[in-house]
Amino acid sequence: MNKISVLGCGRWGSFIAWYLATKKGKEVYSWGPEGDYSYEVLKNTGKNEYVTLDKRIVLTCDLKAAVERAEIVIISISSQGLRGFIRRIQECADVSDKIFVLCMKGIEVETGERLSEILIEAGISPEKIAVWVGPGHIQDFTAGIPNCMVIDSRSVALKKALADDFKSELIRFYYGNDIIGTEIGAAAKNVMGIAAGILDGGGVSTLKGPLMSRGAREVARLIKALGGNELSAYGLAHLGDYETTLFSHHSHNRMYGEMLVKGQKFEKLAEGVTTAAAMKRLGNRYGVELPITEAVYDVCFSEKPQSGAEWKKLCMDRIARLFSRDTKFEF
Repeated sequence: MNKISVLGCGRWGSFIAWYLATKKGKEVYSWGPEGDYSYEVLKNTGKNEYVTLDKRIVLTCDLKAAVERAEIVIISISSQGLRGFIRRIQECADVSDKIFVLCMKGIEVETGERLSEILIEAGISPEKIAVWVGPGHIQDFTAGIPNCMVIDSRSVALKKALADDFKSELIRFYYGNDIIGTEIGAAAKNVMGIAAGILDGGGVSTLKGPLMSRGAREVARLIKALGGNELSAYGLAHLGDYETTLFSHHSHNRMYGEMLVKGQKFEKLAEGVTTAAAMKRLGNRYGVELPITEAVYDVCFSEKPQSGAEWKKLCMDRIARLFSRDTKFEF
């Protein structure tokens, strides 16, 4: 399976194209919509702030051409746009024989559905859908620093084939064995990243230890309620991604939280904002307590007072409420 098209040429999409071309020798099309900032930068300069396009990468804004020639279609866009995007793909090409790999993390806000469920609803066979998630920052990968990631699917044969094919000295892959937990865990870690940033911005970074422990436990409860294996919360997709999300200066979600509590605006995408709203909806629907998620939601969607000091106090009050909860057994 050498013909691969990566749809979405932003931060992660451009890295995936670079990785598969330079490390695996794949024939890669990198697609982006004409006029889109990320696409235009690559088109005009041949590089972005993360990678330089390899000669084996064909950059295109022709979605039909990119999809039709591919054996594997990798999607890396904002999670909330997936439903409309898969319809657009289906309108321009026959995808019945394509394998879809989702290199994105999120939960649809309006429905609470996982991203693979959106593809299934669009008529894509579950046996042809996989997700590729886990820890790792592009800046580290391109500097030659390795990490571990996970590929999951309802199809054991598919996830094994993809993980074995894509592995290299830069990325060691594991086979996922719980796609519910893998997807929920991967999305939820961005919510915990915002929480970590709030703690950093509020000057209480030492609380990130308890955040790691109780955050994973909270997500485990949600995964179990959705029919997954609660142990998945402690795997690569969630707890394994905490270092790169809760502590790294590269993390968009952590930086969003830090700047939010300081009353500053973060210009880049932080998927944890919409994921907090989606998780809150799921928690209400399934009767699962998600206190950290709800605190993040409150901070992200609260009306901000004019005074920066008042806003910071409001944010930290939301966190303080977590400490006024009743004492209970840890497990």
